[in-house]
Amino acid sequence: MRTISAPKSGFVVGIVLGLFHLFWAALVALGWAQPLIDFILRLHFIKLSLEVQHFDLATAAGLVAITAAIGFMIGFVLALAWNQLHPAE
Repeated sequence: MRTISAPKSGFVVGIVLGLFHLFWAALVALGWAQPLIDFILRLHFIKLSLEVQHFDLATAAGLVAITAAIGFMIGFVLALAWNQLHPAE
């Protein structure tokens, strides 16, 4: 099997997680996050008292940056593990 580039894999997973959280931050900024989270919890038969806070750009930037960095590390480690378990022929 082919080896996987650890940096490329890290960037892909980091971008996906970062974009997912950027989308969440946009929902918060638009005021759509609370109704969405209420709807999702209701679909799962869960009733919690959760309150989405007001949008803050610095918090949103931190959320996106941290999750993208964690995603990079996850993708990097997964690629290394894959390459160890499936050496190139």
